[in-house]
Amino acid sequence: MNARTEPAPAGSDAIARPPLVRELLLVAGLFLVYKLGRQLATGHTGEAFHNAHRVWDLERAVHLPGEGAVQSLLLHGDGLVHVANTYYATVHFPATAAFLVWLYLRRPAHYVWARRVLAAVTAAALVVHLLFPLTPPRMLAATGLVDTARVYGPSVYGTPATDSLSNQFAAMPSLHFGWALMVAVGLIVATRSHWRWLWLLHPLLTLLVIVGTANHYWLDAIAATALLGVAVAALHLPHRTVTTAGRAQERLVPAQARTEEQVLTGAGR
Repeated sequence: MNARTEPAPAGSDAIARPPLVRELLLVAGLFLVYKLGRQLATGHTGEAFHNAHRVWDLERAVHLPGEGAVQSLLLHGDGLVHVANTYYATVHFPATAAFLVWLYLRRPAHYVWARRVLAAVTAAALVVHLLFPLTPPRMLAATGLVDTARVYGPSVYGTPATDSLSNQFAAMPSLHFGWALMVAVGLIVATRSHWRWLWLLHPLLTLLVIVGTANHYWLDAIAATALLGVAVAALHLPHRTVTTAGRAQERLVPAQARTEEQVLTGAGR
């Protein structure tokens, strides 16, 4: 058999694309668990406000920048703050879904890894939400921050007492930031373009939005980063995707052919 047409070994790192129906059901199931888990964390209003004061005081004690400095930039004009509120309300889920769809279609091995990391981070975040309910800064009078979504719109939250679709006392960790950071990390490791580092603008912009709209503290983003770091460290990256495996083999084949040619030439002598 010619060396150029020899098939890849059975132990190749190439991973077949998972069945679509199974993945749709799995992702839908994870989303439902996420929503139900957040609902389980409701009803701890007093504890959530107490924890919020502790977080706010800790940030001041360690001299983190004030969230108000970011919000003041947004409040220079109604248009900018409205864009920030819209970004917060509309980008979170669609961007993450688009990221998973692209990986599923173009980088199956990275898709499996990214889905596992996102699931691990989300599960860990729900545990923290249950153990450490936290009022967002927009609801804490001590911060002096404006609830920009309520004042300028659009808002994804109703009145906390009647909002049955979300848990507004689950600020830490920020899954808005954690998922955005995972999207950037996933695209950076799954692509080769020199411009791929620009994907970091997505979590950076998300960070400024969640802080500037007073939906999260700085520590919420720090906690999300820590959880993501643990998940990425625990769930190792695939060594090669189908695409990179094929390219690597193309680079190796000529060398293998030359080696075989040298052996045959030596034997002829």
